[in-house]
Amino acid sequence: MHMKKVTTLLLAALLLNVCIAVNPSAEGIRPLKATEIMLPIGSTGNSISLADFSQLKPAEYEKLANVKLNFFDRIAYKRAMKKLRNSISADGTVTNHKISKVLGGAALDSGDGFHIGGAALGFLLGLIGVLIAYLINDDKKSSRVKWAWIGLGAAVVLALLFLI
Repeated sequence: MHMKKVTTLLLAALLLNVCIAVNPSAEGIRPLKATEIMLPIGSTGNSISLADFSQLKPAEYEKLANVKLNFFDRIAYKRAMKKLRNSISADGTVTNHKISKVLGGAALDSGDGFHIGGAALGFLLGLIGVLIAYLINDDKKSSRVKWAWIGLGAAVVLALLFLI
């Protein structure tokens, strides 16, 4: 009887270890280059690279997009372009994870690796923890939700093993 409990505990620990060790690799994924990303400009049918777009002055944008920007729109445009320029590294790759996700899927490391908070929520709080993971909105939500489900699954497996 004692050997059965030790074997069950060992198998549960092994299962939990495998769940935590699984981490998808981003090897082989080429980072997005700002010069290769083409954006449409207004309704004119023209397009421009993200690198060139980040360098446009408000007057140039008005001319290309065939729109008129008011004073506040110009200020917002300048701030957005500065933020965009800061998200392009010196070698021309896009470093902003949000921009990369929108434009190219998982071209950058999306941070979907192990999320200890999500795993703890699912493992310790069960379904309530999974619901909490869904309610928290930030950049790591998908990773947290995934690991909350994995934590819940590990808790259920452990509970079933101990009941056997």
